[in-house]
Amino acid sequence: MTTLQNRLQVSALDLRLSIMAAVLVVMSIAFHAVTGNFLTPENLYNIAQQSAVVGIVAAAIGLVIVARQIDLSVGSVMATIGVLIAYLMYSHNWHWVPACLAGLALSILIAMYQGWLIAYLGVPSFVVTLGGLMSFRGVAFLISDGRTQPVTDANFLLIGGGLDGALGPTLSWALGLALSALIVWNLVSRRRNAFARGFPMRPLAFDWGVALFFVASTLLFVAVMNAYQLPSKEAGQGIPNPVLIWGAVVMGMAFIVNRTSFGRYVYAIGGNPEAAVLVGIPVKKVMLQLFLLLAVMVTIAAVVSVSRLNAGTSSLGNGMELYVIAAAVIGGVALAGGSGTVLGTVLGALIIQFLESGLLLMDVGIGYRMVIIGQVLIVAVVFDVVYRRATGERL
Repeated sequence: MTTLQNRLQVSALDLRLSIMAAVLVVMSIAFHAVTGNFLTPENLYNIAQQSAVVGIVAAAIGLVIVARQIDLSVGSVMATIGVLIAYLMYSHNWHWVPACLAGLALSILIAMYQGWLIAYLGVPSFVVTLGGLMSFRGVAFLISDGRTQPVTDANFLLIGGGLDGALGPTLSWALGLALSALIVWNLVSRRRNAFARGFPMRPLAFDWGVALFFVASTLLFVAVMNAYQLPSKEAGQGIPNPVLIWGAVVMGMAFIVNRTSFGRYVYAIGGNPEAAVLVGIPVKKVMLQLFLLLAVMVTIAAVVSVSRLNAGTSSLGNGMELYVIAAAVIGGVALAGGSGTVLGTVLGALIIQFLESGLLLMDVGIGYRMVIIGQVLIVAVVFDVVYRRATGERL
């Protein structure tokens, strides 16, 4: 394996992502063989929308774990923000834009409080966010007084998808073709830069094979989303808005990780916190900024969730911490810190949602589903440890 990796210039992390993609394909085929309707456009459309909320938070929580921290309160904070937004819109007739900004402001205040305790006082993030898990769920209950806060603003409801919350076939194809062109351009640009600097390059056939795989996956996704058609409409739905938001978040997070000093600092801190301090990285400041970034992602997820459900409830985001941490770990984020990718969290979120959707179609009871998903998280951690030992990655 090592010889092949060296010849193809493939890292252990790249190989892990390939394994995760293969697992996703195998799961799809297996569930479709058992249920007969897993790979239908309707089911895949619903999975795409459901995965978006988990994927948005997982993209940020993955970076938190890379920095050797954790946040167990994301589900409770999401409930607090979601209930506040719905409460302001329903009980006080606020427009959805200022209501969402008020939710963002509260989320940032919570992140500053928890982040300050963790970064500047040195309180373990597990303890701080475990307390937040209980406290902010209570805050959500207090805001709503335990009652559901319905939302009816038509423009706001477009954010969460639904009947009209999608691009439609024409714009979806345009976006798919633009992304395909970007993938090819990125390949050509990367090879040109590597050649100009004298860096070793992967075999041309291998690079083009990878690029064509991503292009084919993108266009196939667009085709499936366009194939889903509501009885009341003459054309397919196209890419749903929650997926567009998720895609924008992933691209933004990838830019932060790969193109900013902040992203490099996070990985340096996760790799060796003591060394990061010695080379002059502002560890405390970066840590606080990291929790603020997570707060923004949680707010976006809360907005999408409330819009999808047409209401804000104190049970919103229940169990979210399990799903996002599982998505990050399954996607290759090291629990010991210092390693992981944004693309990995996308694959992890999809695997979690594919598993839940497949079990639901098989009519597996909620108790059994909880047991299975919980054990999958343990299996993912076991695989993580075994794989890193086999490939020499950091444990």
